[in-house]
Amino acid sequence: MTALHTADSHDLIRVQGARVNNLEDISVEIPKRRLTVFTGVSGSGKSSLVFSTIAAESQRMINETYSAFVQGFMPTLARPDVDVLDGLTTAIIVDQQRMGVDPRSTVGTATDANAMLRILFSRLGKPHIGSPQAFSFNVASISGAGAVTMERGGRQTKERRSFKITGGMCPRCEGRGAVNDFDLTALYDDTKSLNESAITVPGYSMEGWYGRIYRGCGFFDPDKPIKKYTKKELNDLLYKEPTKIKVEGINLTYTGLIPQIQKSFLAKDVDAMQPHIRAFVERAITFTTCPECDGTRLSEGARSSKIKGVNIADACSMQISDLAEWVSGLKEPSVAPLLTTLGETLDSFVEIGLGYLSLDRPSGTLSGGEAQRTKMIRHLGSSLTDITYVFDEPTTGLHPHDIARMNDLLLRLRDKGNTVLVVEHKPETIVIADHIVDLGPGAGSAGGNVCFEGTVDGLRASDTVTGRHFDDRAALKETVRESTGAIEIRGANSHNLQDVDVDVPLGVLVVLTGVAGSGKSSLIHGSLAKREDVVSVDQSAIRGSRRSNPATYTGLLDPIRKAFAKANGVKPALFSANSEGACPTCNGNGVIYSDLAMMAGVATLCEECEGKRFQAEVLEYKFGGKDINEVLTMSVAEAEEFFGDGEAKTLAAHKILVRLVDVGLGYLTIGQPLTTLSGGERQRIKLATHLGEKGGVYVLDEPTTGLHLADVEQLLGLLDRLVDSGKSVIVIEHHQAVMAHADWIIDLGPGAGHDGGRIVFEGTPEELVADGSTLTGKHLAAYVGG
Repeated sequence: MTALHTADSHDLIRVQGARVNNLEDISVEIPKRRLTVFTGVSGSGKSSLVFSTIAAESQRMINETYSAFVQGFMPTLARPDVDVLDGLTTAIIVDQQRMGVDPRSTVGTATDANAMLRILFSRLGKPHIGSPQAFSFNVASISGAGAVTMERGGRQTKERRSFKITGGMCPRCEGRGAVNDFDLTALYDDTKSLNESAITVPGYSMEGWYGRIYRGCGFFDPDKPIKKYTKKELNDLLYKEPTKIKVEGINLTYTGLIPQIQKSFLAKDVDAMQPHIRAFVERAITFTTCPECDGTRLSEGARSSKIKGVNIADACSMQISDLAEWVSGLKEPSVAPLLTTLGETLDSFVEIGLGYLSLDRPSGTLSGGEAQRTKMIRHLGSSLTDITYVFDEPTTGLHPHDIARMNDLLLRLRDKGNTVLVVEHKPETIVIADHIVDLGPGAGSAGGNVCFEGTVDGLRASDTVTGRHFDDRAALKETVRESTGAIEIRGANSHNLQDVDVDVPLGVLVVLTGVAGSGKSSLIHGSLAKREDVVSVDQSAIRGSRRSNPATYTGLLDPIRKAFAKANGVKPALFSANSEGACPTCNGNGVIYSDLAMMAGVATLCEECEGKRFQAEVLEYKFGGKDINEVLTMSVAEAEEFFGDGEAKTLAAHKILVRLVDVGLGYLTIGQPLTTLSGGERQRIKLATHLGEKGGVYVLDEPTTGLHLADVEQLLGLLDRLVDSGKSVIVIEHHQAVMAHADWIIDLGPGAGHDGGRIVFEGTPEELVADGSTLTGKHLAAYVGG
């Protein structure tokens, strides 16, 4: 037997002394070219180990191989807090971050399928209208001519030049597919003057910069009610183009209200806005399909060029599985390599279970699971090997029927000689792992340790939280609740729904299920979520800077500030690290950041406030024997007790804290930056915030995302309490434990895209299992019987 070559001895990724976020100085050895799954309760440190330590260091080291000039354009990454990281390979991260929410970003532009189609049409389209740009809805057609001064041989000469760019952008809607009209009554109250705060746009207060600009511009009298403005004054207020002005001795730019709103609000995708801004946009602006391009975003020229009677707009609106068939039917030797690559990309969509999408679908409307699978597409056919692929819960948003396909893909990536690291909660995926690392035992400060390393059988036998819950099966309920009424949905036909009529029962726990792409979200968000009395908790991510924390996001800090202010007879703003109480040295950050250009910036603890973020005199004010910093470093559970009774009793704060404990976040520190929270924790903070809203019907979109098997039980308890308190709860869900726990199930299908969009079953979980004709019924029967 020949001795092992030294080069083949590096078969492990070794991590020693990892201390990122809540990791407690842990060491692990991960086998290369194997599938390793990281498990543990939400917040136990899985993402800190996999993403913030292993993947982050791999990316940082690759970035360092580029020149300083190139690094200046790349994100700067700090070295993770770890003693040794050995045996790393190039990491490709496929996470659940929502895809770009630019209104011009579509599934086609995000995956390069559109770029290939544009080249195809510029070569084969009849009549020929120009280069690939002529088919792009992001390129406008422009032309110009004029004299150009040039210097040659020490003499200046003038030459006449002209240029022309043919783009495919529809001139009317500028490639957005929709035009907007403003409802002026939602922008201002015309009975008031500017000084009386007539403008009602969020963020346009008269005390801020916008107010100063509008009041000091001199184009109209700030004391005159808007309804008395002359035509010119009203035009200046609403439509004036950017104009340089001087206000209070400062040079500023004045822009009319409508162009300003278009720039600040409408450049973003409506679905990605903060709730109060989205509510304003939906109230003030009506979006209608562009009459000129009929929503295709393309100019008439781009739509006139066809291949076999199909133009590029038709191709992009086809379901991808149909488009793949159409492309495979084109036999043209002059573009053979292009057709092969395009065909492979489209086939990857179908294989990964996204064949029901179309290329013109805006990328901001994809769910987290769909976005993650869309990102996987470019890696499927890749011939790279010895890469580390890092996945964040790839089964999110997948029906049990689709999980088997995802497992095949993960195993195929591994079998090509890659290291596959997966953060996952679903037993169906944990089962296929070659190696398992279980973190815990708890979440937050109670987690961050390695509880188990080994095989699936070893995990089952171990006494860890994951091991104990691994074979849990929720039983079907003996009795189900009776409904108290129903919401009638008639003729629902948004996206792929086929004139669906359904009665959604009230006063019970309703679960809406079906394979990915069967029309669940279209039914709920198209026909239900917009109604009065409905509180909708969707999957959009919480956005938060390092200044945001659970206390600011949930509104908990307001009653706390007021309580401190009242007890000490001072202003509430003193107790905000973003306002008057902030430490002047670090501006309330607690740390001082030094930007080192292409090197990772350095954060050093502020010496003045020692990281407490407040001025020293603010910390002298006490409430219930504690200062504001001590309150912000409490855990949710401690704070709930503190504000619950005794001298610090504050009902408004206590109410919010009870909801956070209810969703299982008692261990979080209320002043912990949102940027350090895991996906599951953010999802539950969002749920806790919405639970405080007034509404009789709650719509939850996959609330088990990011939840460990042990946390799902707690979620079911919360849903039960909501229903028992008289609410109606409607859940879009794939988790069988939630289905088994439902009072009523509505199953959509039978397939995805145009093969779905119909109701295939309505009834109790027991009836669904007995029926056994639908995919969901078969999987639920197997789960309950298991």
